[in-house]
This record gives sequence, C-alpha cells and structure tokens, in this order.
Amino acid sequence: MKKQYRVQYRNKKFGKKVKRIALIILLVSLLKADAQLPSLKISANKRFFQTADGMPFFWLGDTGWLLFIKCKREDAIKYLDDRKQKGFNVIQVMLIHDVKLAVNVYGDSSIRNGDVSKPVTADENIIDDLKYTYWDHVDYIIDEAAKRGIYMALVPVWGGNIKYINEAQAKIYATFLANRYKNKSNIIWLNGGDIKGTEGLAQWKVIGNTIRSIDKKHLITFHPRGRNSSSAWFHNEAWLDFNMFQSGHRSYAQDTSANETLHYGEDNWRYVNDDYKLRPTKPTFDGEPSYEDIPYGLHKPDEPYWQDHEIRRYAYWSVFAGGCGFTYGHNSVMQFYTPGDSGISFFPKIKWQDGLDAPGAQQMQFLKKLMLSKSYFDRIPAQELVKNYGEKYDRIIATKGKNYALFYTYNGSIIRVNTDKLNFGITDAYWFNPRNGEITYCYKGRSNDIKAFKPPGGKVNGNDWILVIEASKMKFKAS
Repeated sequence: MKKQYRVQYRNKKFGKKVKRIALIILLVSLLKADAQLPSLKISANKRFFQTADGMPFFWLGDTGWLLFIKCKREDAIKYLDDRKQKGFNVIQVMLIHDVKLAVNVYGDSSIRNGDVSKPVTADENIIDDLKYTYWDHVDYIIDEAAKRGIYMALVPVWGGNIKYINEAQAKIYATFLANRYKNKSNIIWLNGGDIKGTEGLAQWKVIGNTIRSIDKKHLITFHPRGRNSSSAWFHNEAWLDFNMFQSGHRSYAQDTSANETLHYGEDNWRYVNDDYKLRPTKPTFDGEPSYEDIPYGLHKPDEPYWQDHEIRRYAYWSVFAGGCGFTYGHNSVMQFYTPGDSGISFFPKIKWQDGLDAPGAQQMQFLKKLMLSKSYFDRIPAQELVKNYGEKYDRIIATKGKNYALFYTYNGSIIRVNTDKLNFGITDAYWFNPRNGEITYCYKGRSNDIKAFKPPGGKVNGNDWILVIEASKMKFKAS
C-alpha cells in the first residue's frame, strides 16, 4: 500500500508539474504572440478613417523618421511608451533613409551594395550581440508599437534615393516589403518621402501598385514634398487610399519660391480645401506641418524657431477645414538627435529625450479627444457659420456636425457666429482650451441671431481658443 501510495503521489506531483510547464508555455506563447490591432478602413462617406468594426479613428501622428535606424531596442521602447502616453496612435517612419549608408545603430545593413532589390536577411550580416538582422529590428519595433495600440506608417525608401532605383529594383523591393508586413495588423504605407511625384514617377507607381497587389489589407498614401499634396500626381491611382499633404516649414514671408505653384504660406487649411473638392472623394490631412523647435524655413539658425502655439494653429486649422487627422513633429525627436551626432539637420537645440516632453507634443492629445468626443462621421467644414472670416492669423475656421459646431481662433479674435444657420435650437456654448483641454461655459440661449463670442484674454498671436456650441450640454473630460 505504501509503495502504491508513493507512486500515486509521484504521479500527482508529476501531473502538477506538467500543468505548470504547460501554463508557462502558454503564457510565453501569449507574450510572444503579435498584438493584433483592428484594420483601418476608409469611412463610408470617404472623408475619415475608421476601424474595421466601424469605430472612428482620428489619425494623431508623430514624426519618428529615423526610429528604426538610430534607436536601440531600449530607446525605441522609451519612445513608444511616451507616445502612447501622450495619445499618439500613428508613427511615421522610414524603412531606408539612405541607400548608400543603409545601416542601423547596431551596424546591421538593410540592403547589399546600395541595391534595394537585395534586402539583407541572412545571418552572416549580423554583427551585433543581439544576433538579429536590420529587418528583425524593424519587426521588433513594429510589434512593440502594436502592443501599445500604435500603427506604423512606413516609408519604403526616402524620396531622394529614387534616382538610384530603377523600376525592376523597385518592384522586387516592394514585393519583399509587402510579403514581410502584409500580416502585421498595425501597418500603413507611405509611398514617396518628401519628394514631388514627378521625380521618379514610374518608380513610385511601381511601388504603390506592387504593394497593393500583394497587401490587400493596409492603407496606402504618398508623402509629398513641402507645399504639395499627394493628390497632385496620384489622386486617381487605385493604390492611393487617402491624400496627405505637407504644408511645410516656411513662414508667410518665406513662401516665395518660383519653383512652387502653391503659395499658401502658413495657411495649411487651403490644402484641405483643394483636396476636399476632388473626385473621387478621399480623406486628406496635413502629414507634415512645421515641426516644433525648428527654424522658419529650416536652413538658417538665426531665424525664429516654430513654437507650440504655431503647431496648434496648423492642427486646428487643417482639421476644422475637413482634415481627417494631423501629424505632429519635433525637430530633435524626428531625427533622434543626441549632441555630438554626425549628419544632423536643421540645428536642433536639445536631445531627443528632452524633446519628447515639448509643449506641443503634450497638447496634441486634446485635439484628438475633442474630435472623438463629438459625433464623428457627420462632421463637415462650416465657414458659413462665421461672420468674420479674417486673413492670415485672424483667420477663424469652423466645422460642424449634426448637433454641434466648433470654431478656432488663433489670436483671441472675437468670433461672430451666424447662429441662425446652426440648424439646432437651444444651445450651450463653452471655451475649450487647446493647451490643457479644460472647458469654461460661457453662454446659453436660442440660435436665432448673430452672436459675438469673446475668448478669454486679449488679442495676441498664440492666445488660441476653440468655441464649442452644442444643442445640449455634453460633458467633455480632458483626461
């Protein structure tokens, strides 16, 4: 009996051990499994993004161009954790910045001999202690982003390299990328990269068409040169799902180039107006406005540096004009600048870790929260509600939905509203502070005449406010 008992006891212990091992294996497998984010789609009215289950998706992008190249794993995690905490849900990033020097921080090469048709995936290239390739590093960061609810907007190869790439090479490279990432849930494709579509037009079309032929799930657009929109060259291309424009980094006074056809200066809302009229209808937004903490016009450090209130102006102007999202950028963060780095551009002042907490980066979340707090897919531009449009910094932009209207003033100008055109009755009105998301109620009444609303503070550039008018009081929380 004692022997039998010992056998049964050992069997029970062995069974418990097996269960523990199975549980550990299950937990490890779950941890290793790729986080799955919902697919992104174009809304039914073709103006916005939504998830596959129909939920609104407001693109709040951050510019992290050199993330894959300059960040080790621990730095990438620090960056992604910070951007998640600040509400960003898309990171715009290059896969290859320079085909002539296509290596990452570990010294691993992405391609052989500057040829994009020869991606390096073989183990013999690995020279770092982590024992994984350039593309494994990209995979790692993409997967970590997915765990944090962040989509990765991938630029296959930065635009200036297109002169080194022929159509055959472009097709092979695009095939490699599409097959590698078609099953990742958090991918968006940004063809191009700060370039006019006419430069390498055939190659850009090959990349777009090739990715679309293989990857049916992910959205594709084109990142253009400053003061241009993707619509100028690719609006009617089947692979282009939405438009992106780059309003650029020049001030009103600097926007005088004879080589450019659009001289909108800082009026980025004008690009939205242009794209909004096009058919077929496609979403559009500012994918690269002026970066925070970068000099006006980029190339002279003695020029003023763009500040947070100016970035807020770009954000609210373009979104209220009809944009489906907005991309923020910071000079130090977009290039992951560390003092002493070589090959640095545009005179950054602070290291990238400090740039993460720049005022503008902390304030963008309130734009997303405001837009998602209202009925979403019925929102349209509504300049007819504004009695006093204004020019340049006096410009007041309005947008509306079924039971609300939003007005943005950059400099504290009085907003004169045609309330008889609101199409709803008793209203509440409050001021929304874009610096901290706080609200202050200011009015209750009937929408039957023109009302003047004076923002808090005096009239000065940067004293920006959003006037919110609603059919009934709707609670908004900044947190």
